[in-house]
Amino acid sequence: MIKTVWNKKLMNESYSFTEAEKRAVYKAIAQRRDMRHFNGRALDAAILQRILSAAHRAPSVGLMQPWRFIRITDYDIRRDLYAIVEKERGLTAEALGEQKAAFLKLKVEGVMQCSELLVAALPDKRDQHIFGRRTMPEMDLASLSCAIQNMWLAARVEGVGMGWVSLFDPEDIKVLLRMPKHSHPVAILCIGPVDAFYEKPMLVSEGWAQEKPLAQMLFENKWVYGHESSDK
Repeated sequence: MIKTVWNKKLMNESYSFTEAEKRAVYKAIAQRRDMRHFNGRALDAAILQRILSAAHRAPSVGLMQPWRFIRITDYDIRRDLYAIVEKERGLTAEALGEQKAAFLKLKVEGVMQCSELLVAALPDKRDQHIFGRRTMPEMDLASLSCAIQNMWLAARVEGVGMGWVSLFDPEDIKVLLRMPKHSHPVAILCIGPVDAFYEKPMLVSEGWAQEKPLAQMLFENKWVYGHESSDK
């Protein structure tokens, strides 16, 4: 048996980033924003490739790499995607009841203004991947979400805006993009240059929602009922 000598100080010195690198990583995390306002300028192809490469480096359960990205370069298809989003926007507004008017004032997408538009999806034949999914089949979605988060952080580092649009009926997207029967579209991703990044999440600035502190989300050893609403 090989005995491992654990030296925490040595480990930190050997593997941790420099202080400047650490600050850069945490800065990207803190300043990442779900963007809705784009200025329409073209995005350099090399930057888009780096953003997509970051997505492809995401962790995935069982190394199944369940992310599929469809780049939309046809204007008519982009317009049809916008129509699908607008249809769901209206249905969501109706479902919100008294909040309908406030919701309709929100800018919820940048489909027609962004320079690059992609649809992120899960592929068909996912059931054949058992490793890590036998009791947790949703881990394919978790893996795709990690890829999208990588894209978001890479975009922010590049000074590029990115927004995740989820207002759509998946079946409408599947028909439009001729996707396999058992595939599943998860996100419309709007990517492109912006004039400025939001100082706060847009829904906070618009008064739609308020961020909650980490303390309300963090338990120890067991679930604490009622803890989520505590302000202590």
